[in-house]
Amino acid sequence: QVQLVESGGGLVQAGGSLRLSCAASGRTFSRYTMGWFRQAPGKEREFVAAISWSGGSTDYGHSLKGRFTISRDNAKNTVSLQMNSLKPEDTAIYYCAAHRTPYSMSSYPDNFGSWGQGTQVTVSS
Repeated sequence: QVQLVESGGGLVQAGGSLRLSCAASGRTFSRYTMGWFRQAPGKEREFVAAISWSGGSTDYGHSLKGRFTISRDNAKNTVSLQMNSLKPEDTAIYYCAAHRTPYSMSSYPDNFGSWGQGTQVTVSS
C-alpha cells in the first residue's frame, strides 16, 4: 500500500494557474503509474491525467491536454499537476492516485488502488 498526500489547492480566478503536488510513501514509487482525478459536487469522479512509472508516457482527460501538465520526480517520490488557463468548470476536489499494478498504464479509476485525501480547487469567474 502507498500513502498519498496532496497539496497546492486553493482559490484562483478564471484564467489563472495552480500547481498541485502529491507526495508518496510506502512502496517503490517508480514502478507505478500515477494519476490525478477530480470530482465536482453532484458529478462522477473524472479522469484528469496519468503518467507512467518512468514518466515516458502521459495521458489526459478530454479537453484538458494543453492546459494541464502532469509530471513526476521519482527521486523525490512526487507527482505534480500544473494547471493553466483555469476555468470555473475546473472547480472540484482533486485526488492523487497510484495504480494497483506495477508497470501498467490506465486512466480508469478502478485500476488505481491508493488515493489521497483530495485537495479543493475553486476557480472563480
